[in-house]
Amino acid sequence: MKALITLIRIELFKIFRKGRTYIGFGAIFLIIFAIQAGIYFEGQNVFDFILQQLEQNFFFEGNLINGYLITYIVLNTLWIHVPILVALVTGDLIAGEANAGTFRLILTRPVSRVKLLIAKFLAGWTYTFLLVLFMAILGMGMGILIFGKGDLMVLKSTINFFPADELPWRFFAAFAYGMLSMTVVAALAFMLSAFSDNSIGPIIGAVAIIIGITIISTIGFSWMKTLNPYLFTSYLPGWQQFFEFDINKGKLIKSVLVQLSYLIAFLGVAIVYFRKKDILS
Repeated sequence: MKALITLIRIELFKIFRKGRTYIGFGAIFLIIFAIQAGIYFEGQNVFDFILQQLEQNFFFEGNLINGYLITYIVLNTLWIHVPILVALVTGDLIAGEANAGTFRLILTRPVSRVKLLIAKFLAGWTYTFLLVLFMAILGMGMGILIFGKGDLMVLKSTINFFPADELPWRFFAAFAYGMLSMTVVAALAFMLSAFSDNSIGPIIGAVAIIIGITIISTIGFSWMKTLNPYLFTSYLPGWQQFFEFDINKGKLIKSVLVQLSYLIAFLGVAIVYFRKKDILS
């Protein structure tokens, strides 16, 4: 266990000494800053336009443009932009070593390949966790600081209003679910990294797979409808389930189980392949 912790620390040092690691944090800061600035200056006009028809039948009071609304909007970027930022680092964890020609030196140490891969993935998971945590703190913290608190109005097929006192647990659950989704993305990029000797391939490959499957499944081919329930990409926006009055527990459990299955499968394939891989560099 002590050896594994040491390996994780070494891998974290490798991750955070690279400039690309901080691209993700910088990108999230810019995205959230742009969202908050846009809503601060133009949010009321847009909100009034949206509610123009509703105000004929409903009376609205209170601070509807608040930090919780900002956080909800920020969450919508979770399955759009963040997978790219996650793949940017996790796709380099194995392929980067091969590209740099350091694997032979690393494997001369009395450390098994499996333990090395586990340490690398846990270090990549730590980066992913910090990325999502940064997003949550920046989105909600700055949102509440600038816009204050209030009830949340969610526009879907229906209009749902959630009181401010029950929003913290809903957002906590949503970000926890989002963390699981991003861990699956990290595992996908990690698996592709095991097959490659160049980090560009796994990064682009992971993003291309997510975007490609999402587009194809969204188009709605009849044969894809039967596959959609078994594709992990179908569950990336599943955090939205926590902003429904009656949360479908069966649907939520299925979402979690499908993603855990992909997580185990991606890591399993990476470990099995890497154990037998010829290290030539």
